[in-house]
Amino acid sequence: FFFFLVFSCADRFTMANNRSVTRVGRQPYATRSHLAKPVKTPGGRLHSQKIVKKTKGPRCSDCKCSLPGIKHLKKSVYQNLKKRERTVSRAYGGSACANCVKTRVMRAFLLEEHKAVKKLLAERGSK
Repeated sequence: FFFFLVFSCADRFTMANNRSVTRVGRQPYATRSHLAKPVKTPGGRLHSQKIVKKTKGPRCSDCKCSLPGIKHLKKSVYQNLKKRERTVSRAYGGSACANCVKTRVMRAFLLEEHKAVKKLLAERGSK
């Protein structure tokens, strides 16, 4: 584990060690939002490639867990995706997880059953 940690940190800072590569864009500093890694082109030269930060992704509106089946991208990128990549084909597909939808359906069904039983008991009591 420690071996992996050392090399993962080393990969992040290889741009600082390698002076033959110029950073992409105008900002020269290696901030959290401006990370880059050197990539060798087919011609043998080194160019820097920007590393895009991962986001937390879409969350369930009820339990706040991460929604499976939907990519973790920035909100501006979702506009360019296809609809099948933005949602899941289910009721409340892109906003609630399957367990929360299941509990909502069960709760609604049980409430309707409860109302029907109360109505039936009221009719029997009036007779």
